[in-house]
Amino acid sequence: MLSIFKVFMLLLITTAAYPQKVLTLNEAVNIALQKNSLLKISSNNLRTFESGKLAAYGNLLPSVDAGGSWRWSRNDEAGTTYNVGGFVLEVPASITENRSYSAGVDANWTLFDGLANIASVSQSNSDLDAAKFSLERLKQDIVFQTISLYYAVINTQQLLKVKEDDVRQAQKNLETISERNKLGAVTLADVYAQQVTSGNAELEEIRTKNSLETAKNDLLYYLGLDVLEQYTFPEEFSTEEMNKLENKIEGYDNISFLVSDAMINRFDYKSAQLQLESANDGITIARGGHFPRLTNSIGFSSNANRLDDLFESKTYSVGLTLSIPIFSGWAIDNQVEFATVNAKNREVELNDLERDIKRSLQKTYLDLQAAEKSLDVTEKNVEAAEENFRIEQEKYNLGSSKLLDVLTATTNFTNARVSLINAQFAYIVFSEQLKYYLGVLDYKKYE
Repeated sequence: MLSIFKVFMLLLITTAAYPQKVLTLNEAVNIALQKNSLLKISSNNLRTFESGKLAAYGNLLPSVDAGGSWRWSRNDEAGTTYNVGGFVLEVPASITENRSYSAGVDANWTLFDGLANIASVSQSNSDLDAAKFSLERLKQDIVFQTISLYYAVINTQQLLKVKEDDVRQAQKNLETISERNKLGAVTLADVYAQQVTSGNAELEEIRTKNSLETAKNDLLYYLGLDVLEQYTFPEEFSTEEMNKLENKIEGYDNISFLVSDAMINRFDYKSAQLQLESANDGITIARGGHFPRLTNSIGFSSNANRLDDLFESKTYSVGLTLSIPIFSGWAIDNQVEFATVNAKNREVELNDLERDIKRSLQKTYLDLQAAEKSLDVTEKNVEAAEENFRIEQEKYNLGSSKLLDVLTATTNFTNARVSLINAQFAYIVFSEQLKYYLGVLDYKKYE
């Protein structure tokens, strides 16, 4: 009685220390979008692009400076005497104070700099839009990664149920065979064979439990949650998941159309296009150094010895300055070359991304088609394997079949169930992966 009480208290303490929490897919994705550090950094960096855009527009406007000054000085002259032809002249001591006031406003405006300032505005707009698209793509990355990790947990959880059923069936068969051996209906070899089968089933159950814990830890770590906290997960398919399995791949029947849609929808592809435009603007900015620079200046100032008279005297000024670059030690050529190489590299990256999109889409599309066919096959296999297992079990109980046939039927039934579960979750993940590669994976519904 005391031992039972200790076990009960241990379970109570464990439950209190690690309360069970149900974690749905929507909650998992929402947590990922809130806690992902890379997403936070990218969101913060977006402000620098917005500031850069404002600064680029500011370069099109005049720069205005205002200033003023006040100066005070005092000169103390000591008295002295001069002897001029026998006459002594005395110069008395004196104190002189001077005050001066000034104020002025200056404005400078770049009228022409080889169109560099115009290109800077275009570049800042492209950089900001590219950063926004990259942020959108990052959110899709997080959603898809979370979905994949979450379904890995659910998949392994359902596989564990199959392994547990297999263990229970193996133990039940062992008990039945042991009783029949006592009655002399079966040989001792059958008992040993079933013991091995039961032991192997228990080992598979242990391995699957470890795999489940690993999958849970991977998910919780990615979500930024404590891996020591205990979470439970749904055991049945949701309505949305069932719809995916029933509706199959309707609407995705032409790879060419899929590629065209991806080029329109993919945020990372849009971002890469804008980065190429930004790099081309960088060439224009660099080449601007070869052109003359024309600036305009406007000024106003006033000076006075008394504050009340400060604006009695005024000075106005207007000027134009033309600066013509003749030789700068090839510094501008170097900048142009760097900008040109950067633009070429961006073009290569864009072409690589386009090829990668086509490759990924084609592979995922084929995988999804294979998963669909696998679903149909495994569903039929489970029905056939279950019926064969039932028949072989009855035949063995009646003494008209060998234990080897029962073991084979059991293994085939278990493998068929495992294959069906894997096929179901493979299809769901591939369908989400296809949306991800198409750029239409909806992350907003999770925010």
